Amino acid sequence: MKIMNKELNNRITINPAVMAGKPVIRGTRVPVDLIVRLVAQGLSVNEILEDYPQLKKEDIMAAESQSKSLYSLNILNKCTNC
Repeated sequence: MKIMNKELNNRITINPAVMAGKPVIRGTRVPVDLIVRLVAQGLSVNEILEDYPQLKKEDIMAAESQSKSLYSLNILNKCTNC
């Protein structure tokens, strides 16, 4: 599981010169938050890949994984009675 997460995280990059420093899929200008919003709107992986042919299934998995990790961290940081 840790190896898979590391491989997925390697698909995401942050560069201040690209998309104002937003996390993007490596080698593209596709922001991670865009992918997460598309999934949240109910688009399937295949629909996203049709609209963004430069992406791979693993890129979408990486975006979802990062989103889940950030959400978990946010919840933990807000927990004052833990």
